[in-house]
Amino acid sequence: MAISDALRDSMIPLNNGSGAIPAVGFGTLIPDPVATTKATITALETGFRHFDAAERYRNEDAVGTALQTVFRAGNIRREDVFVTTKLWNTNHRPERVRPAFDASRRRLQIDYVDCYLIHTPFAFQPGEEQDPRDARGQVIYDSGVTLAETWQALERLVDDGHCNAIGLSDVTLETLRDIVAVARIKPAVVQVESHPYLPEWELLDFCREHGIVLLAFAPLGHGLNPKLVDNPVITNIAQRTRMTPAQVALAWAAQRGTAFLTTSTNPDHIRENFEISSLPEDAVDEIRATITANIRFNTVVKTGVPGFIPRTT
Repeated sequence: MAISDALRDSMIPLNNGSGAIPAVGFGTLIPDPVATTKATITALETGFRHFDAAERYRNEDAVGTALQTVFRAGNIRREDVFVTTKLWNTNHRPERVRPAFDASRRRLQIDYVDCYLIHTPFAFQPGEEQDPRDARGQVIYDSGVTLAETWQALERLVDDGHCNAIGLSDVTLETLRDIVAVARIKPAVVQVESHPYLPEWELLDFCREHGIVLLAFAPLGHGLNPKLVDNPVITNIAQRTRMTPAQVALAWAAQRGTAFLTTSTNPDHIRENFEISSLPEDAVDEIRATITANIRFNTVVKTGVPGFIPRTT
């Protein structure tokens, strides 16, 4: 991995030779489509070149509007922006994968996707209802398809040329091992919740062994209690380095070799999250040695049900 003095320019090579992913990424899980477009444009103008979308977020068209607005202005080219989107749980059956992928491309208004992820390893009942429930309110899962079969369908997307890389999201180490064992095209990216309260060192070691990029969502802990940015280790390092606590946590994520995603509609916060710089190595070591909590804020990894997406629009 190439680390620049500014850190925000870090790029991590993909294991399939299709290029590199910017370590600093912008997530687009923003409920309001107008706010989504505005925030995405602000992020692009700030310098973000890595954007994470998903069918399940229900706003790919708003992200696409932002991308095309900036591309048409002529200052940023499509090939300079890394775009990820995701296959939702109701489309795990192989015959549903390509239609879902093509629909995402149309909404995003792009010809190719840099990386396509399986949003969670849990297959839901296929259909147009994204959150299928039975009469008791329980999720209706789909036992008629395996994750390996869904993975094979993603491999065919790469073969066909409109998808540069594929990966997984919201998976455990055990599930990742299972897919790596049977994959013809290995996962290039694995997106999971990760932050100093949930460092996922064992998963990161496995990813390093196989050249897989660990892409951390919620690198600031979703802002939930106990708040990572209020942790005294983080705040003390922030004071010493004249950085904000958020910048300390994000720099830690990049310096340990992961990519990360932040999301905001506040222009000041968008700029703050991008303008990170390297921490002293002793500060990186201090975070690992002294923050020993093990806190997962999002339970999606256990059920496939997103913890932070409203069930209704």
